[in-house]
Amino acid sequence: MGLRDKYSQAIQVAKGFGMQGQAEERDGKLYFKGTTKTQDEANKIWDAIKTVPDWPQEVVADIQASPSSASSSSAPSSTSAAGSTYTVVKGDTLSKIAQELLGKASAYTQIFEANRDQLDNPDHIKPGQVLKIPTRTH
Repeated sequence: MGLRDKYSQAIQVAKGFGMQGQAEERDGKLYFKGTTKTQDEANKIWDAIKTVPDWPQEVVADIQASPSSASSSSAPSSTSAAGSTYTVVKGDTLSKIAQELLGKASAYTQIFEANRDQLDNPDHIKPGQVLKIPTRTH
């Protein structure tokens, strides 16, 4: 059975939402990349991917809500620190993500604190994780 077959439910969920993108199988992995209208739709696609226990080893995904819908997406659990989300890819570190999205590597602690519900250690992030990114500060 190919990975597209194994993840057909997630692919159908993505199609149902009209995700702009693709799911491509290559090098023994399923590369799932696309844009949805809302963060809620992106989260539901992720939920469908995660129904397969092997997904962390088999799926490389970048599923994001279109920037124009960021204000209409469902709010993160901490409403005062409403920011965006970022899907971890291979080779990422919290410092690298912080530098890219918040402008300084030392802001990794803010990302770590915003994701304490899923992270126990700032050095242990995995490809496929969807991290909440706090609003940029000075």
